[in-house]
Amino acid sequence: MLTNLLITILAYIIDRLFGEFGFIRHPVIYIGDTIDFFEKKFYQDSVVRGCLLVLFVLAISGTLATVIYLYLAYLPLWINILASAFIASMFIAHNMLRQSVAAVITAEDKRAAIAQLVSRDTENLKESDIYKAAIETYAENLSDGVVAPLFYLLLFNLPGIVIYKAVNTMDSMVGYRNERYEKFGKCAARLDDILNYIPSRITAVLIMLAGKQKHIFAFYKDGKKHESPNAGHPITAMATVLKIQLGGDTAYFGEVKKKATFGEGRAQLCADDIKRALLLI
Repeated sequence: MLTNLLITILAYIIDRLFGEFGFIRHPVIYIGDTIDFFEKKFYQDSVVRGCLLVLFVLAISGTLATVIYLYLAYLPLWINILASAFIASMFIAHNMLRQSVAAVITAEDKRAAIAQLVSRDTENLKESDIYKAAIETYAENLSDGVVAPLFYLLLFNLPGIVIYKAVNTMDSMVGYRNERYEKFGKCAARLDDILNYIPSRITAVLIMLAGKQKHIFAFYKDGKKHESPNAGHPITAMATVLKIQLGGDTAYFGEVKKKATFGEGRAQLCADDIKRALLLI
């Protein structure tokens, strides 16, 4: 466990210092290619076929990660720690997340910038709504892109972080409630919910602690209103700390979806709210 802890800390530091390595094709892209391959060859509007997708992707990614983990275990400990941390850092996205969210502030076309980060309709968003979307995606992805990968790296070393990112990538690609993926993506979506259950709540607590909140579990009251069992908690924690209101009705694919609100602060947001969110962590 001490080795895992050192790898986890070093991996996070590497990501914060260097971010994405442009000279290496990102391993998550390979996971995405594997998902695309299975979908093109074996897609059916079926829960069973979607579960086979999960087994197929996890078998490949989990096996490769385990082989690398076992190989590195034969090397001197310091080389093992450095190599493992370097590989693991590519599955952590804090640097990229911060840069992408910060870019919304200075972008000439803010709607185009936020469209790169969210799945909601952005054509008619007002500036306040754009800032709200940026803060929501930052809070949610602090769990999916930072805390959860670190959590599974700490517990299970490289196989843990790779398997988690494989599940998370499947959810982001096929875990939609629409005509094509309602059944096919259900297994991936449910597994992603299970794996994010603890990390999302850890993320919310960390946000509350960073914001020096007295009642660190106050996020739960509003957080449980989200349709996702996990996403609402870090979003509510961020809203609470920043004293703003997030959530609310949102348009997806031309239809307005009724959504709960999170937090009891002001609803009109500005660029400084994004800056405060980024400085918080």
